[in-house]
Amino acid sequence: MSNGNGNLLKKAIRSISEEGLTGCAVRTGKFVKKQVNRRKKEAPAYRDVLFISGCKEDLPHPWRYRVLHQREQLEACGITTGEVYFQELSLNQLRYYRAFIFFRCPYTEMIGKFVAVARKLNKKVFYDIDDLVIDTKYTDQISYVRQMSKTDKAAYDENVENMGRLLRLCDMAITTTNCLAEELKKYVPDVLINRNTASEEMVALSRQANSTAKEKNNDTVRLGYFSGSITHNADVEMILPVLIEVLEEYPQVELCLTGELDLPTELNQYKDRVLRFPFGDWRKLPEMIAQADINLAPLEDTIFNRAKSENKWVEAALVKVVTVASDVGAFRDCIENGVNGILCQDRQEWKMALVRLIEDKEYREGLGEKAYQYCREHCTTVKNAAGFTQALQKEIPANYGFVLPGLEISGGMKVALKHAAMLQKNGQDVLLFTLDNPTRWQDFEGRRFPVLSLKHTKITGYIGCGVATMWTTLPFVEQYPNMNKRCYLVQNYETDFYEEGDPLRVRANRTYMPYNHVKFLTISRWCQSWLKKEYGQDALYAPNGLETECFPVRKRSMDGKIRILIEGDCAVDYKNVDESFRITNSLDPQKYEVWYMSYNAQPKEWYRIDRFLHKVPYDKVPAVYEACDILVKTSLLESFSYPPLEMMASGGYVLAVPNGGNSEYLQDEYNCLLYPAGDLEKAKCRLERICTDKELQETLYQNGRRTAEERSWEVVSKDILNLYL
Repeated sequence: MSNGNGNLLKKAIRSISEEGLTGCAVRTGKFVKKQVNRRKKEAPAYRDVLFISGCKEDLPHPWRYRVLHQREQLEACGITTGEVYFQELSLNQLRYYRAFIFFRCPYTEMIGKFVAVARKLNKKVFYDIDDLVIDTKYTDQISYVRQMSKTDKAAYDENVENMGRLLRLCDMAITTTNCLAEELKKYVPDVLINRNTASEEMVALSRQANSTAKEKNNDTVRLGYFSGSITHNADVEMILPVLIEVLEEYPQVELCLTGELDLPTELNQYKDRVLRFPFGDWRKLPEMIAQADINLAPLEDTIFNRAKSENKWVEAALVKVVTVASDVGAFRDCIENGVNGILCQDRQEWKMALVRLIEDKEYREGLGEKAYQYCREHCTTVKNAAGFTQALQKEIPANYGFVLPGLEISGGMKVALKHAAMLQKNGQDVLLFTLDNPTRWQDFEGRRFPVLSLKHTKITGYIGCGVATMWTTLPFVEQYPNMNKRCYLVQNYETDFYEEGDPLRVRANRTYMPYNHVKFLTISRWCQSWLKKEYGQDALYAPNGLETECFPVRKRSMDGKIRILIEGDCAVDYKNVDESFRITNSLDPQKYEVWYMSYNAQPKEWYRIDRFLHKVPYDKVPAVYEACDILVKTSLLESFSYPPLEMMASGGYVLAVPNGGNSEYLQDEYNCLLYPAGDLEKAKCRLERICTDKELQETLYQNGRRTAEERSWEVVSKDILNLYL
């Protein structure tokens, strides 16, 4: 295992045996529990990266280097992070983060589902590993593992194979060394190397250890081997003959052994000069290393060891202690032999190196000083933060946050969700923010979006592009600091949503003034025109579309009883629904049947209605249009009017009042009949003409279908994506 990773391994194996084969970590560690308790007290927060740790209290050092320190790197560059123990992971956490890093986690059914959903949401999933504990072909090289009991080894091997299984599911691996990266490429297509680094706390503790270290006895030279794992017995035994020779030839030499190591019997004769210290709090380690003169880092030359990191060298360098290391893997990558450390390939070189360092104090202190200077500049979290952050950011897809006033059904809501669906289909990470809505997920046309309430969620993560969808949502997009691009999707003249004298009318109007940092988008030529004319605002335009394939087509015969559809919210004045019913109330009820479809308001008592359709789900709307013959649409104000287009897509006919939102595609006598608002007699005459004029019916049917096809989402999708990408 990596430095410190195998400490208390016997205890870990016993835990696995007693508590089942669900992974190497069955219970959370104390440090994880603290994180959990802290998280419970905090309000839900939207952040950038979630670390999912598979380690527990028996393996604190890997967690410290690969979770705590990497979080410190990202936070130093403004990337917000969170952390959870793998057994506490839930699908709900997909809502709150842009990317996920599994560290030493085994595969579980829950994690398998988590990764699958993350993929659908275009969120990046990484696997971080600092040892080759992802395949038994590597771990079988560890002598300690080979000596396990059959039962213990079966449990250990299952956990290793489950870590390899999860690794293969992830998009990319993050690791510590070049050798480890090369091996991981056999399991995942891409690997990012982020070497282990010392945290700010480590550096501070090392500086304190340097300043408070007692003056070393010039008559004594202390060799130190600082290990946290019993699995390193073989490494010590590799240089044991050299240690014995040195202890024999240099009576002033002491040997300090730290961690769960078995003391070789050959050293018993020198036991008065062999100091033993148990595995302890890492915060005490700088002080202990600082008391040594020479740090020993022997490693057997195996592929497993070549993948290990240079932690031992960095920890010693920070307290200005020279390291003698095996010329293997990361030590070879980082140590410049004879400059900031010494590399050895065989026992003879070990002996030569130790003799010179023991005899030449100035030489060993010079190497320690050079190592210190190098590590302070190149091996700390903050110094390496920018490079790691930038590399990680390149791998995380751009994210888009659509800010909605709510999730109530409306035409504008549908358009915003359609744009979101197009971006998600295009490979982007898309989430929805609401001003105040408890909904967690929004399903739309077979796609799912995470939903976060701005009222109940602390927003700290990065948003690549924020999209305001109504005037009330613009303040968040305008003011949130951690946002790269800001857009305002204008779908209507919302000033006129309010009567004169209503203060909201003034507030809505302010949002159309030019903002240098907000890009205006619109789906209506009419909106584009008044934004430019009235406010000097240059808005980008892309046409609205329609799912024409969802609308069953029926050519109306107009024989028998004719069914009229009225659509709109009668509580909203500009929808002018009352006028539609004034028209239909005057018609012969024996000849005409009236359906009313509304998403919000209930019908007024004086409306003559044969069937009321309230809050019809999106997927049921096409059937409503197909069941009716004529749509009467009398809105006075629309940015883009969907109902006429939807009726034409089903093969039906349209009688409408012209407005800015339908003038883009409605042409009188070509694909519909129009009449001036308020002229009820003309409206009635034109409606009856649709019912009786067969030649007109054929013209409106053919051209209406053609108009709808030209507005299919497939046709306009490229233009819409160009608004955002």
